[in-house]
Amino acid sequence: MSYEKIALIGIGNIMFYDEGLGAYLVKYIEENFEIPPALKVVEGGTLGFKLMTYYQEYDKIIVVGTGSHEGETGEIHSESAGEVMAKSPIRKTANEVEITMMIEICSFHEDMGEVQLITMVPEDIIEVKNGLTSRTLAHMPRLVDAVLDELERSGVRLIPKEKQTSFEEIIDRYANPKAPVMA
Repeated sequence: MSYEKIALIGIGNIMFYDEGLGAYLVKYIEENFEIPPALKVVEGGTLGFKLMTYYQEYDKIIVVGTGSHEGETGEIHSESAGEVMAKSPIRKTANEVEITMMIEICSFHEDMGEVQLITMVPEDIIEVKNGLTSRTLAHMPRLVDAVLDELERSGVRLIPKEKQTSFEEIIDRYANPKAPVMA
């Protein structure tokens, strides 16, 4: 199916190790692929309910972050809004609570876009540390592939840029910003 306006939103707090994987993923996509006009890439970090306008203004919303599914680090899950809502009312992470509440609120309005949540089981979202654990980092290419597949099913095929930037470079630049040198 093809959509006119698609939002790809990466969520998570980069201060809690693997929790920031969604934020790093969208930065990676921005750096390494040509972004067509129909696609809006958003580093949603910890914006929470401020992201709700995307749910109402876009035809398709793909949200990427950590999930609390039981499983091995790196296991990827993809769920529609309906599947998210059908799950147990107990939510294990702040991201799940906010996403579920936004879906509930937006579902009262007829103008909510189609929401797809793609999550990966993290290794560590407790330790206060920028970056990703080595086990989670090793699985990030598979998460990129899952997002690219969902985008393609939605009518958007991303073309890689000639010059590629590694996840390690993205994480270092984003998690450890440096002040500009004054001349």
